Amino acid sequence: MNATTLDAFRGGLAGLAARAPRSTLTDSERLARAKQVMHRRLGASDAAYLETCLHCGMCAEACHFYVATGDAKYTPVEKVTPLRRVYHREVGPLRWLYRLVTRDITAAELESFQELVFDSCTECGRCDLMCPMGIQISPMINIMREALTAAELAPAEFRALKAEQAATRKDLGVGRSEIAALAAQISAAGVNVPVDAARADILYFVTPLDVQLFPDSLRSAARIFNRLNASWTVLGASAELIGTGESSAEVDIPRIVAEAEQRGAKLVILPECGHAYPRMRFEAANVMGRALAFEVLSISEYIGRQITDGKLKLKPIPGKEQVTYHDPCKIGRGGGVFAEPRAAVKALGLELREMESHGRTGYCCAGGAGQFLIDRAQRLRQRAFEIKMHEADDTGAKTVVTACNSCRYNFLTGARDANWHTEVKSLLELVGNQLTD
Repeated sequence: MNATTLDAFRGGLAGLAARAPRSTLTDSERLARAKQVMHRRLGASDAAYLETCLHCGMCAEACHFYVATGDAKYTPVEKVTPLRRVYHREVGPLRWLYRLVTRDITAAELESFQELVFDSCTECGRCDLMCPMGIQISPMINIMREALTAAELAPAEFRALKAEQAATRKDLGVGRSEIAALAAQISAAGVNVPVDAARADILYFVTPLDVQLFPDSLRSAARIFNRLNASWTVLGASAELIGTGESSAEVDIPRIVAEAEQRGAKLVILPECGHAYPRMRFEAANVMGRALAFEVLSISEYIGRQITDGKLKLKPIPGKEQVTYHDPCKIGRGGGVFAEPRAAVKALGLELREMESHGRTGYCCAGGAGQFLIDRAQRLRQRAFEIKMHEADDTGAKTVVTACNSCRYNFLTGARDANWHTEVKSLLELVGNQLTD
C-alpha cells in the first residue's frame, strides 16, 4: 500500500464528523436514555467492583494514555464516575443515604465524559489485568460508552458511522457490492474467492480496511484456504457490523449466526480485526441463549493451528529477518491468542524479538475501539502510540508484524506522523506469500 492511498483513506476519515446527524434530544431525554442503559447493564459483578475499588491508582499506571501524559484525569476507574454515582444513588443498598450526600449526574456532565470514555480509552483491558482487586474496569467503561451513545453523545464520527450502517448496511462505504467486487478482482487474477456460497465449512469475514486499504489480506486468506482445500466462503457483509452497542447484539449477531448455520459452517473465522472477535467468540452464545453450532477463531489463530498440526507448510523468508510482534488487544489479552501467531512467525523463518511489554501485558497501539476514527483525538493518540514505537525500537527489530489491520493502520499513520521508518507488516499476508508450492 502506498502513501497516497493511506493519506486518501485518512482524509476520508477526517470528513466523517461532518456527516453526523444532528441530535434533537433535550437534556432530560439524554439523561433518561443514559440512565436507562446504566440500569439495564449494571450487574452484580459491576456492583461488587464499584463497592470494592480502593482508588489505589494502579490502573492509571496500566493505561497508555495516563503513562503518555501523566494526567490524572485519564485514570481508568475515574472514567466511570457517572456510572458509580448512578449506582450509589439509585441501585446500591445505601442509596437512601447517597441521595442525601451525592448529587445527581447531569447531561452536561455526561457530555464532558465523552473525551474520557471514547478519546482516551481503547478498551484494551490492560487496566483490568493490573488491578490488585481484580476489578474489570473496561467493561464498565463500555457501559459508559453505550450510555453516551444512547444519549446521542458519542463522538460525531461514531454517530456518522451508525447512521451509515442503519441507512445502507455499509460501513465506511463498504458493503456486499464492494466485497463482491474485490472478490471478483482477486478471482480474475487466479485466486478463487467465493462469496455468499450456499454451503461452506468455513465462513470468513472481511472489514472495510481489507477492502479499501489492504486487499492483499483477502487474497492471502483465499490462498491459504485454497491451499488447504477448505470448503469456504466470504460473507458479503463487513465484520465491523459486529461491533459494539445494542443493535449489534440484537440484530447482527443473530443474523450472522443464522447465516453460518444455514450454510452448515463448522468455523466462523474473523479477519485481522478487533471488535468482531470478542463479540462473536465470547458473547454470541449468550445473545442467542444457546451453544453455537460452530467454532469462532481469528485468522491468525486458524493459521497457527494449521501450522502446528502440520497441515500448512511455509517457505522460510531468507535472511533470518529480525521482527517484533504486536499482540492485538482483543485477540491477545482478550482471547489468549499468543502462541498461534508466534508459531507462524517461527515457521516463516523470522527471528522474533519481543518488546518489553508483550503478550498479556502488551500495550495497545492506542487506536483500538474506534479511537483511530476520532479526528480531535489525533494528538493524544500519537502520544500514546509512541510508547509502543519506543518499545519496538528497543528490540532492535526493523519490522513490526501484527495480526490486526486496525492496529496496522494505526502503526502506519503513527509512523508517518513520527517520521518513523520501521516497516509494519501483516502476519496474514506474510503467510499467504510464503506457501509452499
